Amino acid sequence: MFKKVSSLAELVTHSVTVFSDNPLLGRRQEDGDWDWVTFAEFGEAVEQARGGLASLGVSKGDRVAIISDNRVEWAVGAYATYTLGAAWVPMYEAQTQKDWKYILEDSGAKVAFVATDGIRAQVEELAEVLPNLTQVVVIDDPAAGNAIAYDELLARGAENPAPVAVIDGSDLAGLIYTSGTTGNPKGVMLSHDNFTSNVNALGDIFPLDPDDRSASFLPWAHSFGQTVELHTLLYFGASTGLTSAAALQRDMPEIKPTILVSVPTVFNRVYDGLQKRMEAEGGVTKVLFNAAVKNARHREQLAKRGKRSRWVDARHAVFDRVVFSKVRDAFGGRLKYAFSGGAAISTEVAEFISAVGVTVYEGYGLTETSPVVTANVRGARRIGSVGRAIPGVTVEIDTDATGDPEVGEIVVHGPNVMVGYYNLPDENEAVFTENGGFRTGDLGHVDEDGYLFIRGRIKEQYKLENGKYVVPSPIEEQLQLSGYISQVMVYGEQRPFNVAAVVPDFEYLGKWASENEIPTGDIEALLENERVIDLFKTEITRAQSQIKHYERVRDFVLVSEEFTPENGMLTPSLKIKRRAVLAKLGDRISGLYENEDPLIGRSA
Repeated sequence: MFKKVSSLAELVTHSVTVFSDNPLLGRRQEDGDWDWVTFAEFGEAVEQARGGLASLGVSKGDRVAIISDNRVEWAVGAYATYTLGAAWVPMYEAQTQKDWKYILEDSGAKVAFVATDGIRAQVEELAEVLPNLTQVVVIDDPAAGNAIAYDELLARGAENPAPVAVIDGSDLAGLIYTSGTTGNPKGVMLSHDNFTSNVNALGDIFPLDPDDRSASFLPWAHSFGQTVELHTLLYFGASTGLTSAAALQRDMPEIKPTILVSVPTVFNRVYDGLQKRMEAEGGVTKVLFNAAVKNARHREQLAKRGKRSRWVDARHAVFDRVVFSKVRDAFGGRLKYAFSGGAAISTEVAEFISAVGVTVYEGYGLTETSPVVTANVRGARRIGSVGRAIPGVTVEIDTDATGDPEVGEIVVHGPNVMVGYYNLPDENEAVFTENGGFRTGDLGHVDEDGYLFIRGRIKEQYKLENGKYVVPSPIEEQLQLSGYISQVMVYGEQRPFNVAAVVPDFEYLGKWASENEIPTGDIEALLENERVIDLFKTEITRAQSQIKHYERVRDFVLVSEEFTPENGMLTPSLKIKRRAVLAKLGDRISGLYENEDPLIGRSA
């Protein structure tokens, strides 16, 4: 049983003492070697940064911001801020200057850490509208303008140490600004109680070992990556190697993680990549792989019924050694668990990942709930669900929001529920129930055993012309299981049927096109090729075979431009900005309803 903590300051003080010699954060050096910062070294850096911030006038109740991707200095700055009793305000490097301006101004940040001198210059351009911002700290580059360097901040702190503040659990620990798909971001006020209630609950239901390790690529500026990875691993004495989504495949064999904190998109890519690899290799390799997966699924089905088969177990042992171990080697050879959040993972993908020997535990939460609400855990895992409520948390389903007898809005009660939205009283009134419950805006239902199943977002839900309700995200997840589809947005509000904007997997499509002697030099011409269009008709039809007829995509456009945060079609947390996609592709999408050759007949 791990020690319960009442604040993030208590968490870091305890962990850097108990686990002092353990590695905590690893970073890849330019020469390819990995440098690991120990808990003791981290604790020393936090002390120095705390003194440095105090020398800049930061005290209890102030705000300290950062514009940076995950890095050691991010974690040091965060815990230095927490231990002063100030609030940490993270932002993404991928956000725009307009976003930074809004968040810095709204939060009233006193000091801002920035990753580079380029970001420093953009922030200093905003000086006239940021009267509270008195100092910028540059991490990577030499200080310029009115900024100071990160190393100078630590040096100041070493000369002027500051004590850990007296902190109450109700004190504000962080302002995490939701990246909303519309309008300005909202500042979610999270207290020390909010964060530690989640960490303590995870200690009860899924304790990790000090030798556990993650490969960190989810942004800590989002509550899922921050709480489930940074705070929780620090709590358990475990470690994390810092990587990125782009470098994950390269770095995992070197980090050798035992756990992976991820979102369904990554698991979809793993599934997709292995399927493509088997198709490419063909022959005995493909036959052996398919047999191994089939046997593993049979073994799991037997286990669900409380049964075992010596023959199935013996085959699994052979397949695990010959087939699955090689798959796990690509993950570093030690990966045991994967924690998935952010959206519902496909049952097919979860079962597939589990078959190769990596158990996927799916959970559910939001920034406003610190974030974990429910989780599947060892001995209580139901694929397709997002698990049961964690200790201290209760979930209600408000069917009045939908009129459906089973499916309704998910309402959360517990110590993990945010203090509120910063400076937004009207928003707070809209999301809190009279008895303090938080209206999530998500649709779901709870089965007889207490497992929660997610059905999508209420705001995403729309009516077709025939009055049928559709939630697009589960359809999109299903379509993305096709190896040829990288991204997709489904649309059909007040229309006779659903259509989609599809971004192909151009690497896989290019290979197929070359094999079929179709020129690939002109991407737009490739996407207009009739044989390519027929390929996607076939893929979409196959991918949505289990989707209700009225929900099926009946026509589509192929899009050459990927949805990204940089072009405004994704949020920094990689959610589709539907209005932005419609603004960009609206004419093409509308034109599909005049198309005389739909994918599936209107009478289907």
